[in-house]
Amino acid sequence: MRWCAATSHIGVRAICWEGSSMALPSEEKHHAVDGHHDDNSSRDENSSRDENIVWHDHPVARRDRERLHRHQGAVIWFTGLSGSGKSTLAGQLEQRLHQRGVSTYLLDGDNVRHGLCRDLGFSDADRRENIRRVGEVASLMVDAGLVVLTAFISPHRAERQMVRESLPEGKFIEVFVDTPLAVCEARDPKGLYKKARAGTLTNFTGIDAVYEPPHAPELRLEGEQLVTNLTDQLLDLLHSRAIIKV
Repeated sequence: MRWCAATSHIGVRAICWEGSSMALPSEEKHHAVDGHHDDNSSRDENSSRDENIVWHDHPVARRDRERLHRHQGAVIWFTGLSGSGKSTLAGQLEQRLHQRGVSTYLLDGDNVRHGLCRDLGFSDADRRENIRRVGEVASLMVDAGLVVLTAFISPHRAERQMVRESLPEGKFIEVFVDTPLAVCEARDPKGLYKKARAGTLTNFTGIDAVYEPPHAPELRLEGEQLVTNLTDQLLDLLHSRAIIKV
């Protein structure tokens, strides 16, 4: 009997005996809420790539994990131009939450491209796939009862909406860090705007690639304000939505 191996489209490798069944990750994520299928989910039993792949509910559900953490799980999705302050704000908020005993995880745009998304470039198709993968990971972390902070330019409304719709109602909190392009370019912490203006870096958001600002984010922050003031606004929002306790 021989071993066979296959690699999925997101790089997850599965190994099995030849002739046995092997299930790779399906393209469509099936969601369960509190031990039951979410009626609001776009789940379609026929959408799986393999009819033998089924969603399994488990005895411990999201609400059980949230009770253990003593707060709700949610995704705080920071979006905005490069240099707008997304990562700085996300890091500051995570630090403040950690000090309050909140279980968190921060998914950063640069960091995930060192591993999960290292095979992707910056074409529109690759950007969509990047956000899809991050959305899937964030969804699993919310199911684990964590407060997930994501700092991604995520320039397209459609991809941000895709992530929103993949989560239970109220679990996706879009935060638009609204910093003028001129300010972002003046900051230019990585020197990317300079490269984009010189033509040595293409498909750069705000210069030769489009950024679609949110129409109705849960919170719009003026990125030129003090980080401490903006972090206070974020904490107030989480309190008002009962994600965390005062």
